[in-house]
Amino acid sequence: MTSAEQKEFDQFMQGLKKRNPHETEFQQAVHEVALSVMPWYLQHDEFRKAQILERVTEPDRIITFRVTWMTDEGEIRANRAWRVQFNNSLGPYKGGLRFHPSVTQSVLKFLGFEQIFKNSLTGLPMGGAKGGSNFNPKDKSQNEVMRFCQSMMIELHRHIGEDIDVPAGDIGVGGREISYLFGQYMRLENRWSGVLTGKGLSFGGSAVRKEATGWGCVYFCESMLQQHNESIEGKKVAVSGSGNVALYAAQKLIHKGAKVVTLSDSKGFIHIKDGLTEEQWEEIRTLKEKQRGRLSEFKGSGIEYHKGERPWSIACDIAMPCATQNELEEAGAKTLVKNGVIAVCEGANMPTTFQAISTFREHGVLHAPGKASNAGGVAVSGLEQSQNAMRISWSPEEVDQRLRDIMKNIHRRCVEEGTTENGRVDYIDGSNIGGFKKVAEAMLAYGAV
Repeated sequence: MTSAEQKEFDQFMQGLKKRNPHETEFQQAVHEVALSVMPWYLQHDEFRKAQILERVTEPDRIITFRVTWMTDEGEIRANRAWRVQFNNSLGPYKGGLRFHPSVTQSVLKFLGFEQIFKNSLTGLPMGGAKGGSNFNPKDKSQNEVMRFCQSMMIELHRHIGEDIDVPAGDIGVGGREISYLFGQYMRLENRWSGVLTGKGLSFGGSAVRKEATGWGCVYFCESMLQQHNESIEGKKVAVSGSGNVALYAAQKLIHKGAKVVTLSDSKGFIHIKDGLTEEQWEEIRTLKEKQRGRLSEFKGSGIEYHKGERPWSIACDIAMPCATQNELEEAGAKTLVKNGVIAVCEGANMPTTFQAISTFREHGVLHAPGKASNAGGVAVSGLEQSQNAMRISWSPEEVDQRLRDIMKNIHRRCVEEGTTENGRVDYIDGSNIGGFKKVAEAMLAYGAV
């Protein structure tokens, strides 16, 4: 970046921080995108004069509301909820709902902003949004979760629709929560429509939706390695997380012949010295999905549990952070580099800090950002919307093939926009520029709206 470009970038970020004080997660997300696109943006006066960068970083609207619900003991509780409808230039707003105590407006704005460009990269007609609540479903009974979801939908249903805004699941919002939300939507609207994705297969859901984000991450990683004359087979992979993304990334890695050496949860991680087997994977899936247990409960030969630690100390060829934002910090990045990591492929949204990104760039580590490698989930959500609109269901094989094609196309787009002079690909710049261009062109075409 030239000194003139740096000055423009600094002025832009100064204004954004002034307009969005204390929203550190949102500022971080915008910083990454603006840093990538600024040189290209300044070369195109038509976008600059229309203030596309300033406009795309301002949500169309943020809906904030209270959700009041009753515990099993008859006590009244209230939580805060949001829907950030960020940008619908490419299609109806699309993005998940997150239920977690850490949810704030800043977190949802960062997720909604990332979603704009992630959805753009898929090539499907979807805008960017995100929503959720600081409600914690983990320590609640099934009836309490149902009552919360039903109460939340009483307000949320006013703002969504199959051609307006189509929420999905995210952390804390799985098939159970989507089902409760969808049932209440039908009750309030007196109609069936594909207004939520991630539904059960028996009532309009898509095959491969649960697996899509994890599988898509592996498909992208495979393309990235092939681009640089490497193979995923035989590689040691450190995976963080043990939710849907991590579990199904691990499953696909095993099928591809890679060796999964870690999984983690909020309390610590397990080191699987000889690599995760399919039998062990199934046991962990049962523990996490059905029993809602902790990895500390998992026992087996060659398994070491590390309490209160993250898995980046384990030697690996590939790191896949699949848990949550900013989980991979500078110290972890330096350890990974020291241990010989060749690629980082993000399965979560913005799991890598700016300092860690700089470390990987400095040492030539291939690094796929979440808006590219994490796009498999929303891609299959988009395919679910298409199936709902046509009142058909595609087979798992057909959905999986479409997912593979989408991830290959996202990789191709990153290569087109991010190839450096030495022939390597900067996947962060490639994904940011590739996603931004399409949105910018649409916004410019619409005029001053």
